Amino acid sequence: MSTVRPEDAPAVVDPDYPIDPVPAHARKSLFSLAIVLLGFTFFTPTMLAGAQIGAAFDVGSLIWVLLLGSAVLGVYVAVIGGIGARTGLTTVMMCRYALGRRGAKLASLLLGGTQVGWYGVTVATLAGLTASALEWEGRATEIVLMLAGGALMGVTAYYGYKGMYALSVVSVPLMLVLAGWVTWRSLEEVGGWSGLSAVEPATTMPLATAVTIVVGTFASGGTQAPNWTRFARTPLSGFWACLIAFLIGELLMLGFGAIGAISFGEGDFVLVLYQLGLVGWGLVFLVANLWTTNDNTAYNFGVAGAEIANSPSKKPFVIGGVIIGTLLAITGIYENLIDYLVWLGILIPPLGGVVIGDFLARWRRGMPESVTLPDVEWRNIAVYVVAALAAWWSNEAGWFIPPVVGVVVAVAGVLLVQRGRRPVRENVPA
Repeated sequence: MSTVRPEDAPAVVDPDYPIDPVPAHARKSLFSLAIVLLGFTFFTPTMLAGAQIGAAFDVGSLIWVLLLGSAVLGVYVAVIGGIGARTGLTTVMMCRYALGRRGAKLASLLLGGTQVGWYGVTVATLAGLTASALEWEGRATEIVLMLAGGALMGVTAYYGYKGMYALSVVSVPLMLVLAGWVTWRSLEEVGGWSGLSAVEPATTMPLATAVTIVVGTFASGGTQAPNWTRFARTPLSGFWACLIAFLIGELLMLGFGAIGAISFGEGDFVLVLYQLGLVGWGLVFLVANLWTTNDNTAYNFGVAGAEIANSPSKKPFVIGGVIIGTLLAITGIYENLIDYLVWLGILIPPLGGVVIGDFLARWRRGMPESVTLPDVEWRNIAVYVVAALAAWWSNEAGWFIPPVVGVVVAVAGVLLVQRGRRPVRENVPA
């Protein structure tokens, strides 16, 4: 009778391949990717951002502002998503090629850290609105809800792509139907489009700030779109899945939030449901809406942690991030949402621009393992710093659109500093 020695047993493979290219047999359809990404972008705090923008513009201007912001976000994410499908790698693994093996740790900390913060924002949102719906009072009650919600929403991320798809395929159609119906009721409340158009803006906001807030809602998550599009069968599928989710999905969420705010004087879509007497449906919408986003968020910081530790499994880092994010929720991170969005719109798009520029300059034929990668690619690190400073200056000066400035400077800068340079190939993995 033969025996199998432990060292001869096959290695356990994480079906989400956090540090390896996704093989052909594990690739998914465009429909599957679009559903998962739509679940990601259907997000209550996005509607809150839409409500705050909606209060500052008349309806005609508002439509153009939301279209512009969603188009900037959608095109940017679609490009980097197509690159993810081409390489089969997560964003943080592509950063190894752009920033070096150790330099990529900066990207993992930045992207994973911002996603942990988003996890905390979402947990706090869920707890606060649930307590409001059920008329439960007291800080202790909210903390218990945060702990329960934080743990629950990490479950599907723990099980990876399959868990997120199973949840999204049920919740996305439900959210679309419910949100569409309530938007129609909101228009009835204010007297249709003519009544909506007659409402005067209550505040003011610069155009550049409004677009930066729109981009900031998914600057970090969108930059990590390759975490899902690497499962696409073709780069074009990855591109279209992102465009559907981050242009159309984002635009719908912003629009729902803005119309609800103008019609009911309430910036939160779930509270609009409560005002219509739909407390039960409000809770259904709330849980589905936040869960489908937060499991994607947890997945993002899971693969970022796997890159930092060079671990073949993301699961320990999902658990750790869920714990930290839930603790951040308890400390009150939700109170600083808008400032947080503005900073994400400044700091994150330049990093995506560096990845895009470096791919165009050096990796259009693929990112093979058989190359020599430096510990730190200082040229690209310097370009990122300059691009982030340019985006910050654009925001401070009120000139143009900071996320666009950051991406354009980053792409152009990398193409300039990497001109004529080619990767050094070797016979062993880097």
